Amino acid sequence: MNINLINKPISLTKRAANKIKKLHYKNVNFRIFILGGGCSGFKYDFMLDKKIKKNDILINLLDINIVIDKISMQYLLGSVIDYIENIEESKFIIKNPYMKNTCNCGVSFDI
Repeated sequence: MNINLINKPISLTKRAANKIKKLHYKNVNFRIFILGGGCSGFKYDFMLDKKIKKNDILINLLDINIVIDKISMQYLLGSVIDYIENIEESKFIIKNPYMKNTCNCGVSFDI
């Protein structure tokens, strides 16, 4: 299996790490990926995934394995993954230094 291990192209807040650890099961990775769609062109998605594919990049941050495919990685470099929880919502968010525009609902973005 050809797994690329990268030191730290993205960052993870302690809030996000704590939430992932609560969701985390043994031998499961936290996958971040970008999908086409939404008002502004792209949107982020997250999932727990046991599989690591040939072209995936594996990053270990705060004892959490984060998996990102190579195509998504080019849009995530320098980003910070955070988690917010309030009366209105609870979700992972990405603070991306290259994001130019977002839609009004905040779900999609453009780079």
